[in-house]
Amino acid sequence: MSGPEPHRTQAPEASGLRPHALRCDHRTTPLGTGERAPLLGWRLAADRRGDDPAAYRVRVAEHPGDLADGGRPLWDTGRVEDPDALGVLYAGPPLRSRTRYHWRVTIWPAASTAAARPAGATSWFETAFVGDGTPEWRASWIGHDPRPVPVMDAPTEGERALDDHGLAPCPLLRRAFTATAVTRARLYVSARGLYEVRLNGFRAGDAELAPGWTDYTRRIQYQTYDVTGLVRDGGNVLAATVADGWWSGFVGFEPRRAGAHYGTFPQLLAELHLTGDDGRTVVIATDATWRTGTGAIRHADLLMGECHDLRHAADGWELPGFDDSGWRPALVTDADHRLLVASVDEPVRAMAALPARTVTRTGAGRHVVDFGQNLAGRVRLRVPALAAGARVTVRHAEALDDDGGLYTANLRTAAATDVLIGDGRPHTVFEPGFTYHGFRYAEIDGLPELSAADITAVALHSDTPWTGAFDCSDPALNRLHTCVEWGQRSNFVSVPTDCPQRDERLGWLADAQVFLPTAARNADVAAFFTKWLRDIDDARTPEGGFSNVAPRLPGVADEGAPGWGDAGVIIPWHLYRTYGDPRFLSRALPAMRAWVDLIHRHNPDLVWRHKVGPHFADWLAPGTPTPREVVATACFAHSAHLTARAAEALGERETAREYHRLAAGVRAVFTERFVRTDGADLTVEGDTQTGYLLALAFGLLPADRTDAAVRRLAELIESAGPALRTGFLGVALAAPVLDRYGRADLAHALLRRTEVPSWLFPLRHGATTIWERWDGWTPEAGFRAPSMNSFNHYALGSVGEWLHRGVAGLDQRPDSTGYRHLRVRPRPGKLTRASARYESARGTAEVRWERGDGVFSLWLRVPPGADAEVYVPTADPASVRESGADPAHDGRVALLATTPEHTVYRVASGTYHFTATDAGAERSVPTEPLTLAGSHQEGTP
Repeated sequence: MSGPEPHRTQAPEASGLRPHALRCDHRTTPLGTGERAPLLGWRLAADRRGDDPAAYRVRVAEHPGDLADGGRPLWDTGRVEDPDALGVLYAGPPLRSRTRYHWRVTIWPAASTAAARPAGATSWFETAFVGDGTPEWRASWIGHDPRPVPVMDAPTEGERALDDHGLAPCPLLRRAFTATAVTRARLYVSARGLYEVRLNGFRAGDAELAPGWTDYTRRIQYQTYDVTGLVRDGGNVLAATVADGWWSGFVGFEPRRAGAHYGTFPQLLAELHLTGDDGRTVVIATDATWRTGTGAIRHADLLMGECHDLRHAADGWELPGFDDSGWRPALVTDADHRLLVASVDEPVRAMAALPARTVTRTGAGRHVVDFGQNLAGRVRLRVPALAAGARVTVRHAEALDDDGGLYTANLRTAAATDVLIGDGRPHTVFEPGFTYHGFRYAEIDGLPELSAADITAVALHSDTPWTGAFDCSDPALNRLHTCVEWGQRSNFVSVPTDCPQRDERLGWLADAQVFLPTAARNADVAAFFTKWLRDIDDARTPEGGFSNVAPRLPGVADEGAPGWGDAGVIIPWHLYRTYGDPRFLSRALPAMRAWVDLIHRHNPDLVWRHKVGPHFADWLAPGTPTPREVVATACFAHSAHLTARAAEALGERETAREYHRLAAGVRAVFTERFVRTDGADLTVEGDTQTGYLLALAFGLLPADRTDAAVRRLAELIESAGPALRTGFLGVALAAPVLDRYGRADLAHALLRRTEVPSWLFPLRHGATTIWERWDGWTPEAGFRAPSMNSFNHYALGSVGEWLHRGVAGLDQRPDSTGYRHLRVRPRPGKLTRASARYESARGTAEVRWERGDGVFSLWLRVPPGADAEVYVPTADPASVRESGADPAHDGRVALLATTPEHTVYRVASGTYHFTATDAGAERSVPTEPLTLAGSHQEGTP
């Protein structure tokens, strides 16, 4: 899980410049897209320097043979001269529902040599229901009669706590049918709740917690599965288990309405389309002919846990021949298909299995298991013969208390307890399917003996292909990066949650927006955030405001706070810059404008003090709080500025001018109201680190006052330790701002700090993920108040991005999108080596450097179609060599500038190796004042 994942498209058939990693709407071979004009994209690879693209051609056809020269494709772009293209939107005849389309991209190289031949690659995508006028959904929503089912025997204490919440058994639904000579079978399925579908006992697909969380009053996702290989000639059974999930289970922490936010019991909607060798299609749809009962799963809840009672098991119920005469007809609730949408992202999957590191007996029949890693997921437990009625209880926790038992106080009302009740069968494997927990430790109660081989932790998270890697000479920073990665994995579960363990797990907007730059370095999150941006849009208020969490919980008032609601502006902009897909902006711009207009309308004096929602300010910042109006007005200026830039990128010039004027007005008011000067000194109201970070990061100060602000920021950090006194909003800005204004040395000092507050303090005490608080636990005070003390919370891990673009030096220029123009500028600090690799939208970008014996060596890879500004850290320009020669030996290497600490080159695509006399300095020079010949700098907005 630590490196880029393979792609399943057909390999190109030529060497040299070649396309690979073909994607449709940022997914590899999506099965069941609902998009009428999908984006067909590709990455590029090459073997030589300057092997760049000149043109592309894309063909789409229903039959692979029509992609060949002389074929009759459905759509053919012809040769398009566009060296910057990352993909093309389909613009052919309307796509038909439930149809597989094959497509091919051909790339022509810019070089005009005999060896420079065009190269191509092929892939496919398949539609689900795209509204093409053909009959679509026929299925009805069905469920089990929701009347209570009596509980057998006296429950244990763990069960009683769960049963007190009114949880019911998971319904089983089945439909028997016959089939003959089926050549193609597609299953389209959704649930109000969660589902798992089996065909003749075999599971359809590998999605977990499907169909995922949305605001079910606005959108309900469905998935598509190819089940052709599961259909038999003769008798078959389509069977499904459904559970409460986010629909009717416990979500969030609102005590007045802790669960059943969208409905009161789970329901299934499914259609199985069977196409025979005669071309005719038969549809098996959910309706009143289905039969329903209950089985071993007596309850399943995301927060409370899951109970399997094998005495209730309906063995064989998912197979032909099962006698369901004692079951009830399914309850048809409605046939409303209006909210159904095809999934746009990959589902949650079981992504890793972690063995037990230690198993410790803590009492008779009780063991505590340490998996060595905090994660989100479940336990897989191999259980020997368990007498009828005997119970095994599995509880979960992130930490241990002083007595070696589970520390569960920070779970609040989440029981996080799974129960297995035996029926005498010789052995079983217990693995819940409709819950997940945040844990490193599990307590197993009810087994006399337990070995490490009997238990495994299964990590669940949304399947976002890993695209980034980082490494350096400091093992502590490598561990920090691993903690950041696991925090991301643990909290990207259908939505970007704040934490995976307690009774919350909500999609907080600010947490996600500060962490997104790091997340997008680690993994390809384009499809994941495409889905979540729709959740954000669904959660908007009637006035056009963004919320604080998405998806929205019905009946919960949620007016976006500064920095939280602003995520609706910040996230689309960053996704556009990262992936080069303008649809992130075109889809979001109306909402971006409505948000900024709402703030302006309620704050005509341009100081954001009204319509601020719960105003979290700089959440969980230790020490003196940053004044709320400072935080809010800075965010107002930033959102107005990004809205203007989004309009510019889309060619909406008048709109851009409108919001640039507004942003300039807010900046002027910020300086007037909150900035004071006294000679060469400057104070931002409140005199907090976050106040200066916001002012500098968002360009709110006149150019002649930035030096004073940087000095004061550095003084505050140095006098604190050096240490940060920032919360969620400030921490993401600290290292980038210090670096931008020439204090990378101070950013490195913060990275190296090991006392509270710091990133390395938790690691010294065994952390394997990022904590919610700087001081979630200390030797002196123990655990902080359990009301808000997660040990798996990614917000403070937003420093991860700077490890890539700062320490390793792999970045793109401020004017670049999709990594068209890289900036390679290592900040070595006291390190002796570092490296970063990133599978960008264009192809592989990579940097590796090391220093020793007075020499600084820098290797880099620039993807085809891109170029790079390379900052070689040396005070001796004459010492620079590239591949052992004077850089001037290659016309693809151009000298741009020399400074006291860097020699700067522009290079074309390809691989390079620079060496130079090591500058040996920790401090960096300011990025912005440096003007490079022929380069682009982002000035003060």
